[in-house]
Amino acid sequence: MDDETKILKKNGYIPDRTLGEGSYGKVKSAYSKELKKKVAIKIIDLKKAPSEVLQKFLPRELEIISSLIHPHIVRTFKNFYIDAKKLLIVMELVEQGDLLDLIKTRGKLTEELSKKLFRQLALAVKFIHDQNIVHRDLKCENLLLDKKFNLKVTDFGFSKRLDYVDGEMMLSDSFCGSTAYASPELLQNLPYNPKVNDVWSMGVVLFIMLTGTMPFDDSNPMKMLETQKKHTIKFPKHAQKYKSAYDLIYRMLDPDPLKRIDVNCILQHPWLQEEPKLVKRIQRQLRGPSTSKDCTEGAKHKR
Repeated sequence: MDDETKILKKNGYIPDRTLGEGSYGKVKSAYSKELKKKVAIKIIDLKKAPSEVLQKFLPRELEIISSLIHPHIVRTFKNFYIDAKKLLIVMELVEQGDLLDLIKTRGKLTEELSKKLFRQLALAVKFIHDQNIVHRDLKCENLLLDKKFNLKVTDFGFSKRLDYVDGEMMLSDSFCGSTAYASPELLQNLPYNPKVNDVWSMGVVLFIMLTGTMPFDDSNPMKMLETQKKHTIKFPKHAQKYKSAYDLIYRMLDPDPLKRIDVNCILQHPWLQEEPKLVKRIQRQLRGPSTSKDCTEGAKHKR
């Protein structure tokens, strides 16, 4: 029996299998005797984690995830330290893997499934943005699926609470997340509004859902930036029938952060308003800070 198994059993968890592994941590599934159900346990090796993670990002993550209770965000039940060597974070187990695995296995998603999953993502992002929390690493790998194929956002390792001075949001300057999902302002190392940067990443996610491909080639970041600035989104032929979804993606991938649509406008977009039964639920969840953007403003698409 290895040390990790002993630690888990000693604390009331019966370990099952390793779900994922990184440079300084891993995620295992286990049965919790206390909760009487299976959970996911993130095990962070504090000796291997970089100092910036330990001093900056990890404390933010622990504070934020402990406060987030939402149907489309992975629930955190508790966290505890073992001999100042390891940190264990006990979370909801989401069993169907991540969105990237689904697309790699099945290819592009149907418009119906894309709409369902993207709506759930938008509701989760609205929930955190309304609390002035930003994710800063939204990507297909961080979007998990449960047994009923409902989406749940995970990995708040780059998340933070926004600071305001005299009513003005303090911009971020840390490069967070993956290049493939990064906005033009992030690629240029400019101070950026992390809320609208989250929206850019959402646009990339929706494009991938509907096409099974990336909107931009990230092998050359500078060339990628040039393409982003042209605001020309090329849909594959098979996806050109999704005109309303294309309009939404185009607005989310606006290279000008001041013109980029926000999450409230995303949820009010016609593409997400086509199913009457769900419109009322969305409108209920839209109660909160109103957007200053004009959601009805038209966009001229470059093709």
